Amino acid sequence: MVVNTKTPYGNIKINDDVIAELIQYSIMECYGVVGLADRSLLREDLETMLKIKSPTRGIVIKSYKNQYDIDVYIACVFGVKISEIVSQVQKRICYVIEKNLGIKLKSCNVYVQVLKEINK
Repeated sequence: MVVNTKTPYGNIKINDDVIAELIQYSIMECYGVVGLADRSLLREDLETMLKIKSPTRGIVIKSYKNQYDIDVYIACVFGVKISEIVSQVQKRICYVIEKNLGIKLKSCNVYVQVLKEINK
């Protein structure tokens, strides 16, 4: 997906990797989020063993005729209310995308793939 924007100075094209990184940084600021997770837990285990880091891991961006859907797969802290984390992540993504890119999202789906316990 490439976002095209017209300005008085010319056209701007934003690649989906840039959008994914913007989403990643905004998610990591949310309380209760440990990190991004992959859609497939088997694939996540393989990437962990091979020490492969992908900036778009856990973020899927789909576009249909100027309408955008975002699916995000996250890892959360065990013991925090999951519905609050998911709500906060959805609001944060919609706000950041609309503010920085001027795009209204059709949907923003957040999937909790992993719960991790943080040792104190």
